[in-house]
Amino acid sequence: MKLRETEVLVPAPDCQIRSVVISPVGEGPWPGVLLYTDIFQLTESTLRTARRLASAGYLVCVPEIYPRALAGVALEFDDAGKQAGLAAAAGTSTAQFDSDRVAVLDFMEQRGDITELRAVGFCLGGHLAFRAAFDPRVAATVCFYPTGLHDGALGADDAGSLARAADIHGRLMVIFGSRDPHVPADARLRTLSALYAAGLEDLELHVYAGGEHAFMRDIGARHDPELTDLALTEAVSFFNGR
Repeated sequence: MKLRETEVLVPAPDCQIRSVVISPVGEGPWPGVLLYTDIFQLTESTLRTARRLASAGYLVCVPEIYPRALAGVALEFDDAGKQAGLAAAAGTSTAQFDSDRVAVLDFMEQRGDITELRAVGFCLGGHLAFRAAFDPRVAATVCFYPTGLHDGALGADDAGSLARAADIHGRLMVIFGSRDPHVPADARLRTLSALYAAGLEDLELHVYAGGEHAFMRDIGARHDPELTDLALTEAVSFFNGR
């Protein structure tokens, strides 16, 4: 499938959010997917994943997650890039993350080429996707190895996201790797227990044996191409209602 890719500035109350919009060539409409990056922002690696998702028949909007601290910056996958990403997260409040989410979803909802809204995210972006599921406009959400759900760690304050799990009314899938040191077995158990305790029934949890943190990032030793293909296939199937 051929794709169309454009860069836009999404207006938010106190900033503009640089975003990449990727869609199949044609008039549509298509289901819309808000895709949250990991801490490195709009890297070519993440955009390659976004293109794969768009090729399944979705309009994918990929916003920068640090439009105030690192506007226009795609970080390198090295120690300096990691530290810059973590510092930007530490300087962003949960309220700012939420405000940005509303702005991007508003932008997507107002487009004439989008039908139903969905969300997906990776690492810290997986946590942001989880919070996007609080919005009643989001019909289905996939969180890839989300960090900080079990202990509230997201940015400058305690996000308390699990405590709001009952606010999720759409379908939810969470995918972890079994060798993820950021979300070990006890953290996964705490997350799953809280989700069921909140009464979520349309819920799937997948734990991929041998998967490391960021196993879907196609740069570096952690990348697992087989698990990446499996995860994307599962996500598309889930979004399509099986």
